[in-house]
Amino acid sequence: MNYPKFFDEVEKITLKDPLSDVLGTFENGIVEFSYLEIVKASGHSCPTVAGAYLVTLYALKELYKDAMPIRGDIKVAFANPLEEGVTGVIANVITHITGATQKSGFKGLNGKFARHSLMEFEQKVQNIAFTRVDTNKTVEVIYNPSSVAQNPQMQPLMQKVMSGTATQEEKKLFGELWQERVKKILLQNPQSLISINK
Repeated sequence: MNYPKFFDEVEKITLKDPLSDVLGTFENGIVEFSYLEIVKASGHSCPTVAGAYLVTLYALKELYKDAMPIRGDIKVAFANPLEEGVTGVIANVITHITGATQKSGFKGLNGKFARHSLMEFEQKVQNIAFTRVDTNKTVEVIYNPSSVAQNPQMQPLMQKVMSGTATQEEKKLFGELWQERVKKILLQNPQSLISINK
């Protein structure tokens, strides 16, 4: 499988998953997520998927500091409805990493390890809020990639690609320029694109 190699340079997210520990899925329940894995689950790499990854990465860093985040012990609240804009795309990425779901998640074993009802929409938060279940500590996170401008060639190329009039060379160039912006978002001072309110 070939993919842009910068995917491998993105900081990974490591969590402890108590359910995985109990069921013998991962040794000591330690699970690691890479940007490549998130891209595979999402089906594509774009500024939204990259932003959802970064939002989760920095929210967990702030919530847990030097401790390892606990998968399945994190609530997530969105200001927007699930169906609005790219909210669903972002929610899917966050679910993949944290395990939090609205209704579809695991119901638990003997009252433990439940993953459902940990994600809510249309809540009174600015954008996205992450809360530790054990301490009730909350951080709100805003992602703004506007400072990472797209290449001026992208708009006319996109029009050609979407209309089916692009040549193979133009389609290839469009994809390369698209991922070039994603690379900048993920690797050129990504923390500057994230605002955290405690």
